[in-house]
Amino acid sequence: MTPSDPAETRPQTATLAEIAREAGVSAPTVSKVLNGRADVAPGTRTRVEELLRAHGYRRRRAEATRSPLIDLVFHELESAWALEVIRGVENVARDAGLSVVLSESAGRLTPGRTWADQVAARRPHGVILVLSGLDESQRALLTSRSVPFVVMDPAGDPGADVPSIGATNWQGGLAATRHLVELGHRRIGAITGPPQMMCSRARIDGYRAALETAGLPVESDLIRTGDFHHDTGYRVGRELLARPDRPTAVFAGNDLQALGLYEAARELGLRIPEDLSVVGFDDLPVARWVGPPLTTVRQPLTEMAEAAARLVLELGRSDTGPAEGPAATRVELATSLVVRSSTGVPPLAGS
Repeated sequence: MTPSDPAETRPQTATLAEIAREAGVSAPTVSKVLNGRADVAPGTRTRVEELLRAHGYRRRRAEATRSPLIDLVFHELESAWALEVIRGVENVARDAGLSVVLSESAGRLTPGRTWADQVAARRPHGVILVLSGLDESQRALLTSRSVPFVVMDPAGDPGADVPSIGATNWQGGLAATRHLVELGHRRIGAITGPPQMMCSRARIDGYRAALETAGLPVESDLIRTGDFHHDTGYRVGRELLARPDRPTAVFAGNDLQALGLYEAARELGLRIPEDLSVVGFDDLPVARWVGPPLTTVRQPLTEMAEAAARLVLELGRSDTGPAEGPAATRVELATSLVVRSSTGVPPLAGS
């Protein structure tokens, strides 16, 4: 191997002034980027960081300057579902000697710019976003401050370079609907979640797959769009159950909508499971307490949250965020059907 062999070449170390000239910025701006300062425009930061990496510069380790916090961000923070997630993150944070900061993006799937600035300023050990995501400028800001982030149960496609933790939603929808088919149901309704959310689309796709595999038609008039809230389960549940050709079973998409459907059935004088079988999704603690106890698909929310917390801390310890480290991790934890008393054989015709 000769000195001119390409395998022997290494990036030449340039001065910050040379990098500044190449990037078309000042040397203090390059220093700000190198040291993780937030007051640099996203486009400038990206251009400078590419040159710094090309010339072999490494951002200083941020471990010693991080606050003893994990930021946990929800798009909505108002249900027992969120409590299960908080419990999982708290379990890991407590063992690591960290506290958890909660924030909500008021239903938006991307937090506001003010939030990103606040996170960058307090520099936590990591950020976990639940059913949310980050835009390019937010990702660039957190990366520049060496703040690792993980998406749990991503609403959309988080991107190939963003670590994420999810569940086997398609398999769960398949198992829920197949259970109803095996009990003998042929008219099976469904209440979906928000159509823009990946988990919701996967669950209803599993529902369709189970019907098609069984040779049953997918009847669009038996499918109602929901939003994962109790009130919507009640409202669209009444629509389904008031039909003269109502379904004998409904896959409710999540436990809160299933409980709304329970209320609608009671008002219409329908008994569960004698007149109507119901399956939910999540297996919240309340699913065991309602009457009758709810058959549901267990989504391991606490375990998912623990996995997200461990992953974000691991990224922080290695001092590599999604833009710098190895290929991003995509983990899906298994769902499982939990059969209780809300499902049974369909009522006899005419009964």
